[in-house]
Amino acid sequence: MINVQIEKSWLTQLSSEFEKDYMKKLSLFLKEEKKTKTIYPLGSKIFNAFNLTPFSEVKVVILGQDPYHGPNQANGLSFSVNKSFPIPPSLKNIFRELFDDLGIQPSNSGCLERWSNQGVLLLNTYLTVERGKPGSHRNIGWERFTDYVLSKLNENKKNIVYLLWGKHAQEKAKIINSTNNKIIKSAHPSPYSANYGFFGSRPFSKANNFLMNTNQTKINW
Repeated sequence: MINVQIEKSWLTQLSSEFEKDYMKKLSLFLKEEKKTKTIYPLGSKIFNAFNLTPFSEVKVVILGQDPYHGPNQANGLSFSVNKSFPIPPSLKNIFRELFDDLGIQPSNSGCLERWSNQGVLLLNTYLTVERGKPGSHRNIGWERFTDYVLSKLNENKKNIVYLLWGKHAQEKAKIINSTNNKIIKSAHPSPYSANYGFFGSRPFSKANNFLMNTNQTKINW
């Protein structure tokens, strides 16, 4: 099995996947790319979403596309940036909707570890990206891996809230059992689409209402 830094309960669920040829090829691809290119996030942060949110504690999944592709931004969590980095436009819109929904003042930090530590899995579809080239690590194997992650959650857990923002995320709904879980769809929070259904969608209160109705602790967003 390839050497990965991933939380123990997730390793139990995913160990067989790391033994497959496509993951071994993906690992070799990243090693070769790093010889001549800058890849984000840091190797120690690639599986950060899993390390901060153990399998047994997942209550909400927020699905992003790929990591931020600029220096000092990506920290392995979807929509999140390192504490020292300015808040990106999509995250500003997320914080705006959070205020409109629950009256929570926008944070000064774009690091969303506080959500991860409460059971919010901030999962990107592609876990790496080349500097300055968004989407550059599509079709190298990450999609298959993260689809498997969603399938393991679907098989072994229920009453999870899935926040699917934008068409890319919503394509994953076919993997999710909507009877056993709550799927909340809206437009993406990007400045290009937020006015077309993200603003006013109230995902945070809807998520918390479902969690409380299924005897789970709500998220302190």
